[in-house]
Amino acid sequence: MVDPTAPTGTGTDAAKNHFTKAVEEAKAGAQALAGDYRDKITQAKDEWTSEAKVKSEEARDKANSFAADAKVKAAEYAVEGKAKTSQAIVGLSKLIDDNVVLLDEKVGPKYGEYARGASQSLKDTATKLDEKSLEDLSEDAREFVRQSPGLAIGLAAAAGYLVARVFRGK
Repeated sequence: MVDPTAPTGTGTDAAKNHFTKAVEEAKAGAQALAGDYRDKITQAKDEWTSEAKVKSEEARDKANSFAADAKVKAAEYAVEGKAKTSQAIVGLSKLIDDNVVLLDEKVGPKYGEYARGASQSLKDTATKLDEKSLEDLSEDAREFVRQSPGLAIGLAAAAGYLVARVFRGK
């Protein structure tokens, strides 16, 4: 009599075949899932890259716009500053002219002539300042620094000191 619970050669072979087929199907399914995920990851990466490029271009355009606006504002402020400086020089010249007679009487005509010469020099400087463009003034400043770098550094230090004193309030 044959024991029904004893394994037979054909039953074991069939189970091995089923197990092998199941493993192969699992491998094929895993490869298909991996391929799908790879495609999805590549697609997401491409979307993120293109979105990042768009954002980057938008940011660059905004930065260029801000830079252009800043350049225009700086030019406007420079023109305004040039006009105010010229007005201040003319005002100082007028102040000297108003007090020349007093200098003649109190100190002497020689000093009055010095004051008249200084006043005229200030007027001439204001006129030259009004006539020059910002580019001309910029080139003049560059030339001055090239010719006298030590003096330029000294003047910059003195101006910095004065500005610091004004803003410190002392």
